[in-house]
Amino acid sequence: MIYFLSGASRSGKTIIAKEILSETALSYLSLDWMMMNYSNAYENNDKHHNIWPNEIAEKVWPSLKGMIDGMIFDNEDYVIEGEAMSPELMAELISQYPGQIKVAFIGFTEIDIQKKVALIKATAKDDDDWLVSESDEYIKDHVKNMIRYSKMIKRACKKHQLPYFDTSENFEHTSYEVKQFLLS
Repeated sequence: MIYFLSGASRSGKTIIAKEILSETALSYLSLDWMMMNYSNAYENNDKHHNIWPNEIAEKVWPSLKGMIDGMIFDNEDYVIEGEAMSPELMAELISQYPGQIKVAFIGFTEIDIQKKVALIKATAKDDDDWLVSESDEYIKDHVKNMIRYSKMIKRACKKHQLPYFDTSENFEHTSYEVKQFLLS
């Protein structure tokens, strides 16, 4: 089984993926690594956070799809986490591999921007966090963009009948629901 965890930046994907990893023996792949590789190697060294996640998903899809095909062929179980997936591409993958793919999309559509900025700054792991090293205004703009992106993901999930979880209100409860959904 391949478990996909995707959605907006700063929605909690990595935290939830790491919780799943601590409870299972699954292998892990961060799509952030692919995004950074793509943007650094092919986009004139543009930073991955300056490209909309759905755009980068389309660009890295052929490589990611090949990796997924290999994982399924080899019967490998993985947690794949990151922004570089879209509901459209995941719906296609689920159709191709019924019963072998589980996906959850995560976002935040109804969050107070100032509170989210404070939360981002308070929960940053270290000074190397790319977003925390930016100005408050930049972080605020990023949060606004990710609210818009979360709304876009939510609509696309509804269209493709895929699960969408919103972390705007109660992250702990929502992360529990995501884990229960993926691992059930």
